[in-house]
Amino acid sequence: MAKFKDKLIRFASGRYGTDALYYVISGAALIVMIVYIFVQKWWLYPIILLLLGWGLFRCFSRNIYRRRKENAVLLKVWRAVKGFFKLNFDRVRFCRSKVFRKCPHCKAVLRLPRARGRHGVRCPRCGQSFEVRVALGKKK
Repeated sequence: MAKFKDKLIRFASGRYGTDALYYVISGAALIVMIVYIFVQKWWLYPIILLLLGWGLFRCFSRNIYRRRKENAVLLKVWRAVKGFFKLNFDRVRFCRSKVFRKCPHCKAVLRLPRARGRHGVRCPRCGQSFEVRVALGKKK
């Protein structure tokens, strides 16, 4: 048993392992498996095998640089999608007390108090000053 354990440790050393993309691929394979159980279409089975094979290939790959680049692309897309939904959720959550405006210089979205009139604003990201007009809101 110790011999097998040593061989397994030697095999696994220098391999990439699991990351966020591995879990996304595994989750997609699981979803396709569940769909396959109910639909029973022949063309879903090769898709399941390809997804599982791709996940295992990435897990046991020795090309760590390439696998990290692939994972970085996924995380970049994930951050953009997550940021989009978080911003829109915050817009709904704070619609009565805050107003959202983009900085004309760096395009950062700023959450400002909802007070009627013209206001001078300094962007915390780029430090530039600009003027914002709020039409609806409480009077100062």
